[in-house]
Amino acid sequence: MKAAAPTAAGQGLAACHTCGLVSRPPQAHLPALCPRCGVRLHPREPGSIGRSWAYLIAAIVLYVPANLLPIMDSTTLGARQSDTILSGVVYLYAHGMWPLALIVFVASIAVPVAKILIMAYLLVSVQWRSRWRPVDRTRLYRLTDFVGRWSMVDVFVVTILVALIQLGNLASIRAADGALYFAAVVVLTMLAAMSFDPRLIWDTRGAPDD
Repeated sequence: MKAAAPTAAGQGLAACHTCGLVSRPPQAHLPALCPRCGVRLHPREPGSIGRSWAYLIAAIVLYVPANLLPIMDSTTLGARQSDTILSGVVYLYAHGMWPLALIVFVASIAVPVAKILIMAYLLVSVQWRSRWRPVDRTRLYRLTDFVGRWSMVDVFVVTILVALIQLGNLASIRAADGALYFAAVVVLTMLAAMSFDPRLIWDTRGAPDD
């Protein structure tokens, strides 16, 4: 059995969520305030797991229409075509734009699914008080939080196309309902990651390793 390494929480220390200063609250019965910026201190973010689950479940629900509804409507010489995320990837690939198709597929299909699965895994592992590889789980969280903003690539592509490809009555492109749902999914997964307190991963570290 390995000796448990000392933790900040075990030493009565708390980090400020606003300025990052680590300090020791004065007394248990008094409200703990950051001596630098005056924000109330919490050993762990209150309601972190519940809020993360709420955002994540909402993202899962909205991810279905985000993929089933068209994300872009295009009209060329009077012919109208609606494309979902996946059909847009196929269209780009079929027209020789495979690098862009690959980027859209990774950013709009692979990354959101991976984020949802990783966040669900982290939440379940914390609730089950898992002691399995906390360093790797912390890295997973940081990676998920970092790549979240890059999941909007296909929305950016639609926006650029709308701005550039406007040829009067010959061709026009506009964002469809799927783009709104997909943007909501991206925002919700980002909020789920932001609401999750990664320090919860380390709360069981004081117990001996399996």
